[in-house]
Amino acid sequence: MPTQKVISESKSRMQKALDVLQDELKAFRGGRATPGLVDHLKVDYYGNPTPLKSLATVSAPEVDMLLIKPFDPASLKDIEKAIKSSDLSIAPIVEGKFIRLSIPPLSEERRKQLVQQAKQAGEQTKVSIRNIRRDAIKTAEQQQKDKTITEDDLQGAKKQIDDITKDFTDKVDELVGHKSSEIMNS
Repeated sequence: MPTQKVISESKSRMQKALDVLQDELKAFRGGRATPGLVDHLKVDYYGNPTPLKSLATVSAPEVDMLLIKPFDPASLKDIEKAIKSSDLSIAPIVEGKFIRLSIPPLSEERRKQLVQQAKQAGEQTKVSIRNIRRDAIKTAEQQQKDKTITEDDLQGAKKQIDDITKDFTDKVDELVGHKSSEIMNS
């Protein structure tokens, strides 16, 4: 049945959108220092923007501190520069062959800003999921016009696509809600 292919493709695309949101939410910090805070950083390493996680190990030895240890000690200055120019607003402390990032506690106002940003990211993901739904329904309707599926198949496919869409938007709400409570209660 050709509609099953459309449905499975839609489901995998929606899952990818959800995975992107999960990665994006890692960068929002709660009260704890997590390596996810710096996962998105790109370091200008020999003229190429390189992800920090491929240049160094990042650990959280304490609740309020990150430790970045480069694989190549020559990249230390490049990593420091990338952190200073990022939107983290954290001053790196270079100590020998590693960098410490002391994570200050969040103010109430900053927590509310982070929750708003998390909600915006969730809303963008929901828009992506609804766009995937729209494309899948258009494809199914085109199949029905081309007489490759029946009207009943089309209605069944629409129902399945709507159910999958609802499941994924619920997962987005759950992720954003969890992250929001983590930010506010830490």
